[in-house]
Amino acid sequence: MKKLSESIHSQTGYQPQSVSKIYRSDKISKVRYWFLGLMLFLIVFLFLPWTQNISTSGHVTTLYQDERPQEINSIIPGRIVKWWVKEGDFVNKGDTILELADVKDEYLDTNLVKRTEAQLEAKEQKIIFYNQKITAIENQIQAIESGRDLKLRSLENKLEQFKRKLISDSAEVVAAEMENQIANQQLIRGKQLFSQGVIPLTELEKRTAQHNKTMAVLTEKQQKYLNTKQDINITKIDMNSVQQETADKIFKSRSEIATSRSEIATTGGEVAKNQNQLSNYITRGKQRWLIAPQGGQIIKARKSGINEIVKEGEMIVEIVPTKVNYAVELFVEPMDLILINIGQPIRLIFDGFPAIVFSGWPQNSYGTFVGKVIAVETNRNENGKFRILVVPDTHEKPWPTQLKMGAGAKGFALLKNVRIWYELWRQINGFPPDYYKSDENKTKTTPKK
Repeated sequence: MKKLSESIHSQTGYQPQSVSKIYRSDKISKVRYWFLGLMLFLIVFLFLPWTQNISTSGHVTTLYQDERPQEINSIIPGRIVKWWVKEGDFVNKGDTILELADVKDEYLDTNLVKRTEAQLEAKEQKIIFYNQKITAIENQIQAIESGRDLKLRSLENKLEQFKRKLISDSAEVVAAEMENQIANQQLIRGKQLFSQGVIPLTELEKRTAQHNKTMAVLTEKQQKYLNTKQDINITKIDMNSVQQETADKIFKSRSEIATSRSEIATTGGEVAKNQNQLSNYITRGKQRWLIAPQGGQIIKARKSGINEIVKEGEMIVEIVPTKVNYAVELFVEPMDLILINIGQPIRLIFDGFPAIVFSGWPQNSYGTFVGKVIAVETNRNENGKFRILVVPDTHEKPWPTQLKMGAGAKGFALLKNVRIWYELWRQINGFPPDYYKSDENKTKTTPKK
């Protein structure tokens, strides 16, 4: 058609407007520039940073058990007398919620506490009497021990005298032995000299008589020494006899003390039993009023009206604390659990709070809140996932004050920063995110020398 138009124009000099408007043969196409620009943009986009993350869900909770919703149960069985609050009311710690009346016969006596106190006082007085008896016997034992000590001191003095005498007798025996040895040697030399004819027989006889005399003296001294030792042994026996007699008397007295203490222990057990009963009666009387353990809102009232019977341990109402340190529990797939570490940052979105999220660029997201992992459970939950607990990061924007227990939450665990092309390649191949540890958990390794 273009050639036909040119031939018509060359022959007739007429140029059809349709040809110029439809084919625009004089225009230069810019498609390739757009294509090159788009390709350049895609290449640059592939090298932009991307934050790997793990998407989880959970709900708002608290780290402390006493800040979670808790049941208020009746400790004793009873009959409802009066309701002091209605469902939905806010109460403070110590406020009365419900008043009960006892229904068991054994607790209906109005003077039950006073009668129990009288029994307790009588048994405590019995213990006082036994203690006085023990004191008297102990004084008697002290008197017996004083008499024993006096006798022992007398015998010890006597024993000391005999020991000094024994030393003197021992010295006399040693001296007599020396004289006897000298006389014996003189007799031996005299016999030698007499056999040689140096001394006469009379001299030998004198030496023999002297030897016999020293032998007699030695025997006398030895006998005296043995008698003194015997006196010492007799004195020791007397001392043992005194101690034995005193021990028998003391043992008998201590046996009486043991009997009295046994009675005290038995009575003490009865006193403890009565004290326990008295404390139980007093405490049971206080349990007729159901008291709020802490400030909160009353919900889920299970009983209604007056004169209804409640069982022991039965739930009456539930209280939701007003002062709560909020946390978020999230559930992570087992495959992603290894990527979660203590102190790791988590981006959170709460139900009811608008947010615009760019999962790969958390800094550009709007309406998210920052938390950090404080605990990772090591046991799998009922839903097949592992639970992690997240608390607010004090260095970031505070969490909303309008949060409620059990509200839904979504979390994004921030992992390693990578390029977009790498993240696309990982997603296409089905690889998990890179193993990552926060800076707080990294340990510094020193090279070995």
